[in-house]
Amino acid sequence: MNSLTSERNWLFDPSLLKLAYQCRRLIQSEFGVKLHLDEADLGQHLADYAGKTRSRDLAHTWETLKQKVPELSAMEEDPGPTLRMYRGQPIFEDRGERKGGDSGEEARNRKMVYRGQMVG
Repeated sequence: MNSLTSERNWLFDPSLLKLAYQCRRLIQSEFGVKLHLDEADLGQHLADYAGKTRSRDLAHTWETLKQKVPELSAMEEDPGPTLRMYRGQPIFEDRGERKGGDSGEEARNRKMVYRGQMVG
C-alpha cells in the first residue's frame, strides 16, 4: 500500500488532478469507458487510451500530464501484449479451435438453435 501511495502522490496536486480529470472525460466521450482514479493501473490505462485516440485534445493533455509526472512516461514504455481492438474494446479470438475443430460428420449431426427453434 505504501508503494502505491508513493506512486499516486501526483494526484494530490490540483493542476495535475485537473489534467487527469480532463483525460478521463475525453476517454469517456471517445471510447465510452469510465476510468476511476482509485484504479491501481490508472496511468497504464491513460497511456493505452491516449495511444489509441484520434483526438488531438486527449493526445495533447496526455503529453502535458506526462511531462509534469515522470512516472507516467515510464508506464508507456512497457507495452503489454497487443490485442486487436474494435471500437475501443479488445477482441478475443478462438480462430485456432474453429479451423481444425469438427469433422464433417459431427458438423452434420449437430443441432443448432436459430431464433429459439432447434434446426438441423
